[in-house]
Amino acid sequence: MANTSKSQKAGNKKSNTTGNLEWWQLSLIGIGCTIGTGYFLGSSIGISVTGPSIVFSFLLAALGTYIVFNVLANMTAEDPQEGSFCYYAGKAFGKWAEFSCGWNYWCSNILIMGSQLTALAILSQFWFKDVPLWVFAAGYAILSILVVISGTNGFDKFENVFAIIKFSAILMFIILGLAALFGWIKGDTDPTGLPTSAGEIFAGGWKGFWASLIYAFYAFGGVEVIGIMAMQLKKKEDAPKSGKVMLFALTFVYILSLVLAVTLVATDVFHAEESPFVTALSEYNLAFFPHVFNGAIIIAGFSAMTAALYGVTNLLVTLSEDGDAPKFFSKKLKFKELPLPSLGLASIGLLASIITALLLPGKIYEYITTAAGILVLYNWFFIIISALRLLEQTFIKKAFSVIGLLLIVAAITGTLFEKAVRPGFFVSILFLVIILAICLIMKNKWKKPKNKIRYY
Repeated sequence: MANTSKSQKAGNKKSNTTGNLEWWQLSLIGIGCTIGTGYFLGSSIGISVTGPSIVFSFLLAALGTYIVFNVLANMTAEDPQEGSFCYYAGKAFGKWAEFSCGWNYWCSNILIMGSQLTALAILSQFWFKDVPLWVFAAGYAILSILVVISGTNGFDKFENVFAIIKFSAILMFIILGLAALFGWIKGDTDPTGLPTSAGEIFAGGWKGFWASLIYAFYAFGGVEVIGIMAMQLKKKEDAPKSGKVMLFALTFVYILSLVLAVTLVATDVFHAEESPFVTALSEYNLAFFPHVFNGAIIIAGFSAMTAALYGVTNLLVTLSEDGDAPKFFSKKLKFKELPLPSLGLASIGLLASIITALLLPGKIYEYITTAAGILVLYNWFFIIISALRLLEQTFIKKAFSVIGLLLIVAAITGTLFEKAVRPGFFVSILFLVIILAICLIMKNKWKKPKNKIRYY
């Protein structure tokens, strides 16, 4: 076999890591990491852009997400590595790809965490209108850091609880929505019913449908964290099974809840400032529901933000060990093996992101966070093309991979049709240019492997 690069040698040392997670626990963690404000709030924007066809946008996003997770899980089962998708990108395309994917993911998630914190602070003012936003933002940030400090076992337990709460909130809406649809609870207006013509279904036309894909993909964001968490499985070969169960459960409740939402009220009443599920039941005089669901959205956002913080903290350690970040960041405390320097940098980035979110005009920061979401999709693109090079796949599997690539490209380019997020596309390109420029600067410091390794 050919000589390996430094990162590959380091990775091979980690490949025998034994975890303590069962496959169903990873499924729960996956649900906890995925359900966030992208689903509870972002879907409202998607509905306003495309109408009831948002349901089809979510189906396509579910297919794309499944393809990404499936190939990532298969690479993990074949060659378990703590560097996850970054390691596989490096193995497939070289050191520049590993470096780019790692720092792309780190930067995008720092920005996403800042936007999540801002959203959580605004949602908390639903009950405490006079408390400044920065107080809530700082409080949630500290709580999130404490969860990460609790270690892998503590993080797993928290995310399992969060997953159950968030999933239960969606099921509560589904039950109430069905009760409203069948007339078991009375409202001030009758359900509008399902649309019957293509014009009603695709209210925003083909451009609106295309633009809505990005909001659907946002709701499924988080599979990268599961790729990293798969290292904690007792049996690494169970990674694909845990992903299938997770995505089936998510897709089922996502689609059913959205169908109910667009059936109960006209789609032109949905707006970005309110969850579509609160809007759908607003005419049914359920005084408790806005409070319960607001709490569920806060838990969802906090859970997704904490998962991202956990992911970037551990990924930076791996980047440091592989020479893609200063060695200082690979140091760990004896207490719970806590990577304090890595967590410290993530916390500083998170603080800067919060300050930016609170000081800059809303639209400007919205562009930045949209760009962060697009950057995550760039990593998804790399996951698929890495699998095409590293895995032995049948023609059918390769065809599905190509479909996944096309769906990701469609979601990214669809942002060009929506004025509210179009600048985010160009901001994401700017981030890519900066990362690639750093790659060029560091090119001479990297040793190229003599031959690529292919794992089957």
